[in-house]
Amino acid sequence: MTDAPDTPGKALVELAIAVPAREVWNALRDPVQINRWFGWDADGLEAEIQYIFFDHAQADDSAMILSFSGMPDSFQIEARGEHCVIRLVRVGAAGDDSDWDGGQEDMTEGWLAFLTQLAFAMERHRGQERRTVYLSGKPAPGGNTTLPRARLGLDALAHVDPGGDYSLTIGTGETLTGQVWARSRRQIALTVEAYGDGLVLVTDRSTPNSPPAGSGSVVVTTYDLDDARFAEVSAHWTEWWRQHFPPPAT
Repeated sequence: MTDAPDTPGKALVELAIAVPAREVWNALRDPVQINRWFGWDADGLEAEIQYIFFDHAQADDSAMILSFSGMPDSFQIEARGEHCVIRLVRVGAAGDDSDWDGGQEDMTEGWLAFLTQLAFAMERHRGQERRTVYLSGKPAPGGNTTLPRARLGLDALAHVDPGGDYSLTIGTGETLTGQVWARSRRQIALTVEAYGDGLVLVTDRSTPNSPPAGSGSVVVTTYDLDDARFAEVSAHWTEWWRQHFPPPAT
């Protein structure tokens, strides 16, 4: 995976997926499959998928290239036998360091988060339905400005390469075990055995794009949890998040 700025029109993100290219391409063209990896559970997700991937996208089926209207972005899939590579190409996305540290980087990291979820769903949970918890926000004004990755203690995994095993008691007080699935400059994704071989994806957002101290988000993806267990996971994460990244006062 690469996630550094490049020359305009070149790949900014490249992910290898251990699934044949056509199956991954179908996961970009079938609304039911897109629903299994894109974003998170939310009212209006189906309408958002229709808007982004169909109403405002152009698909070249033979070349397996999906371009998005109004954005300098496209996904390109290259077959590698029984595996494939998916690339995010952003025309004009690269610029000087200030551009990269601001909105351009946040946009690229956002796409990377979705591609990370795509790769995980295709490699580990093809055809399975998920349930998710999504949390986002900023540090409280005048308080601790530490962003989610550090606040959760995930910097302790800096020495673990993607694919490596981990066991860590995180800031919520829960001990998680699994593998480091992916890492970039501003995000980390961990598989979590206790969430039905789920995924926790934590993203910090840049200070220039979320002044004055930046912001962050967590997507918790679960599989095969009963209602009581899912409610427990959701409540646990939500309570911790509200303590550390409270909603703005109204």
